[in-house]
Amino acid sequence: MTVTSESSMLDLLTGFIVELRAAGLPVSLTENLDAMQAITHIPIEDRNAFKYALAATLVKNNAHWRAFETVFEVYFSLRGPGYALGGSDESVQPEDDDTAANPEAAGAGTGGGGGEALSPEQMAEMLFRALQKGDEAMLRALARQAVTRYAGMEPGRPVGGTYYLYRTLRNLDLDTVLERLMAEARDDAPAPLTPLEERLEKDEFDSRVDRLKQEIEAEIRRRLVADRGVEAMAKTLRKPLPEDVDFMHASREELMGLRKAIYPLTRKLAVRLARKRRHGRKGPLDFRSTVRHSLSYGGVPADPKFRYPRPAKPEIFVVADISGSVAAFARFTLQLVYAISGQFSRVRSFVFIDGIDEVTRFFEGVEDIAVAIHRVNTEADVVWVDGHSDYGHAFEVFWDRYGREIGPKTTVLILGDARNNYHASQAWVVGEIQKKARHVYWLNPEPKAYWDTGDSIVGEYGAHCDGTYECRNLRQLERFVEILE
Repeated sequence: MTVTSESSMLDLLTGFIVELRAAGLPVSLTENLDAMQAITHIPIEDRNAFKYALAATLVKNNAHWRAFETVFEVYFSLRGPGYALGGSDESVQPEDDDTAANPEAAGAGTGGGGGEALSPEQMAEMLFRALQKGDEAMLRALARQAVTRYAGMEPGRPVGGTYYLYRTLRNLDLDTVLERLMAEARDDAPAPLTPLEERLEKDEFDSRVDRLKQEIEAEIRRRLVADRGVEAMAKTLRKPLPEDVDFMHASREELMGLRKAIYPLTRKLAVRLARKRRHGRKGPLDFRSTVRHSLSYGGVPADPKFRYPRPAKPEIFVVADISGSVAAFARFTLQLVYAISGQFSRVRSFVFIDGIDEVTRFFEGVEDIAVAIHRVNTEADVVWVDGHSDYGHAFEVFWDRYGREIGPKTTVLILGDARNNYHASQAWVVGEIQKKARHVYWLNPEPKAYWDTGDSIVGEYGAHCDGTYECRNLRQLERFVEILE
């Protein structure tokens, strides 16, 4: 690379790192320098190697891969041969009448504009043949022409890429193309396809169609980047990492990502909690051991020895509101607590809406915690009157039934937004629990700005807790679990 191109690449990489950090990826200065060093040895023309070299130096968590890939595709969308707008493979043109009748003879033109000469029927036939053969170069060229012809993109138009993608795919009618591919595969087979062979054929064609969709999406993204700029597009496409997704507003897709992210998190927390107990504070001086070791120093106690206490594992009572949108927060907290239950002497769970029920039995001997959570949501007896949150009544019943079982080793976690529908708070119950328990913590999935507004009375309850914590996502939940002792 020339000095100018090197400077341009370093500027681009700097912006890329800044956007990764803005998206939530933890990129250190050392990793930044490693990435800069790596790309000096790999040409951008080798797109995959360039991408994975950056990933190897910058991505430390598999859950962050999708965010990295999105930012990479934006920042490097116009870099490298074949990716800049107006590249050599942008247009497709028939060479003569025979080519139009036999579309597989068509190739990528060397000039711009050739693809506009194709009729919709010719383009559809070429697309069918390219998918049938799995011709990657032709699919890329057809994707570009499809965006040019069908997306209706206009410079400066404030429309998202999803709209342009929808318009392009609707005009290509890929479902009909896929049916035709399968029909021709059956006709060309020497014998009727078995169910397995048919499934394999369909899976192969599905993968090729998906590849075409990816090419169309990438082409739309390239044109939007050229029109709006890298920074603006990166900000538009930025999505939260799984650990930063808000429990109460997560989409179905984001909830699936959360479920995948919680398992490695539980392993990490279990190891961290175990290490924390092993390397806790020093105990009292071990006089005999100190004297014995001082002999090697001529009787000078240069290396004092201490008795390392074995800290008792706490007993955990989890009391969770499972009404409405708070249920997602309670579900993930219960999963996390039970997944690291080996770090506690005992875990007991209680769920409530306006009534309360102990659900510890649902978790006993269950390998898949999701099954236990499902039983909690469908079988727990948590409705007393009308199924609207009534913290006061639920806490009173909890105190009457289970209060005597709380002791000095018990840590009580209360999960909920404290929106009590203007019922009596009965905050004295939390006060009584605090007197008997080792710790009482309140975890609230709402932003702090919403606390004590409307029917929220978290402040009344928080006055009797050892701490109230905003806990809207896995990252905040992880930070809280680390303080448990």
